[in-house]
Amino acid sequence: MKAILYTKYGTPDVLQLKEIRKPIPKEDEILIKVYAVEATKADCELRSFKFAVKWFWLPLRVAMGILKPKKPVLGGYFAGEVESVGKDVSNFKIGDQIFGSTKLRLGAYGEYVCLPASYTLAPKPCNAGFEESAAIPLGGLNSLHFLRKANIKTGEKVLVNGAGGSIGTFGVQIAKAMGAEVTAVDSTIKKKMLHRIGADHFFDYTKEDFTKSGLTYDVIFNMVAKSSYSKCVKALNPKGRYLMANPRISDMLRSVLTSMFTDKTAIFVFAGEKEEELLALKKMIEEDKIKSTVDKIYPLEQAAEAHRRVETEQRLGIVVISVVQNNKT
Repeated sequence: MKAILYTKYGTPDVLQLKEIRKPIPKEDEILIKVYAVEATKADCELRSFKFAVKWFWLPLRVAMGILKPKKPVLGGYFAGEVESVGKDVSNFKIGDQIFGSTKLRLGAYGEYVCLPASYTLAPKPCNAGFEESAAIPLGGLNSLHFLRKANIKTGEKVLVNGAGGSIGTFGVQIAKAMGAEVTAVDSTIKKKMLHRIGADHFFDYTKEDFTKSGLTYDVIFNMVAKSSYSKCVKALNPKGRYLMANPRISDMLRSVLTSMFTDKTAIFVFAGEKEEELLALKKMIEEDKIKSTVDKIYPLEQAAEAHRRVETEQRLGIVVISVVQNNKT
């Protein structure tokens, strides 16, 4: 089978299209024909081993390979079709069209991947194609996880910082679906897209610092690792909630003090990627409450270009790699 491999850390040019052995499912696994996979910022960080949040570096280097990658095929969030099932699998059958997460097993930058049937997998939305479905799990699962913890009430003011990426675009839409008034923060080129998917207000971070505007919010959902913790907390209303998707260690420590000694709450508990959450996203997609915001779709052989697109931060939403051309929807 064809797959994109990287055998050393570096620029997008280390990604190479190769022929590798097609995997065989174990008794508790399913073999999935991959139709599409999201090219994520995490994929780019693993490929280059340069992380916005520095404390990730050492534990991930040990886990993923000190001198070279232990898992040469990237890809964590995908959509595809079940091709075969192990004898102990009862919750999937051949022909099921599914989407979900490979977790740290990775491997979806190839024509096939084997995963335990117990992983976070679900039938793809009936009103979304494979490319659109592959663009749901990363941003959708993370946004739903954090915004549920915020217990948003109708009419509350929510700010999404870093709104134009995978998590941010779903954050805007899910917050709106929860009844919030949403402010998006990103660069100028993303303004129209963010208004189109539901943002009520917009800050261009290249021109204005939202923390200096004098405006305050009930919830701030932050994806930008370099954001000032103290400034963001000060921009919260009384009983406000600060949601950190990319926290530094110092932010984690300060969040404990904020939650213990003030009327505000800071949350950094990472998403568990649960099946129930994926099914909830499927339902919201099918009810047209949210949708995946796909920026560009690249063929498998152009995976390096997909990574470059993600790294420029010029993308208007989510970048997807189409593994099988002219696939069914």
